[in-house]
Amino acid sequence: MLIDLLRHSLTSYNEDHRYQGRRDIPLSPAGRALLRPADFSPEAVYVSPLARARETASILFPASRLIPVEDLQEVSFGVFEGRTYEEMARDSDYRAWVDSGGEVGCPGGESRADFSSRVCRAFSRLVDKALERGEERLTVVAHGGTQMAVMERYALPRRGYFEWNAPCGGGYVLDTGLWRSRQLLELREEVRYTKD
Repeated sequence: MLIDLLRHSLTSYNEDHRYQGRRDIPLSPAGRALLRPADFSPEAVYVSPLARARETASILFPASRLIPVEDLQEVSFGVFEGRTYEEMARDSDYRAWVDSGGEVGCPGGESRADFSSRVCRAFSRLVDKALERGEERLTVVAHGGTQMAVMERYALPRRGYFEWNAPCGGGYVLDTGLWRSRQLLELREEVRYTKD
């Protein structure tokens, strides 16, 4: 089975370099215009319930049924959401969070470990169920953080969390050949469903 793990397109927060997290920010006009329909059409696409992921999925896969999965949502950045790194350059809580590589939790938000555990539990359930049903393809549209958590934990070749940083409208195609024996996924290719 192949897995498509895709990131939503641009929002105004992406354009302004603002932390989005769990804020329900829609795609910007530029983000909608950037996308092109994918070259395949799955029966169902599993999506984060946030608008930017749902909108992206509906443009990439206009004939597919969208199934929201709560735990695929982006990490909660707590009090940092809506702000840019420039605005927080002198904020001691922000500096501590950045210096820890996200290991300490954001005030009012999630630690990277808690976030990764949440996402990976939801993702592994989707993979297991799709394999049980004998599906040929599993398609997920979510967030950059969602991708980084899944890829760091399960993907071959091995890379660190921040090294799995796909562009908006892009992502990864993965092969599940090693999933049942080792709970690992082999990277087949990187993809982008954008017009550029």
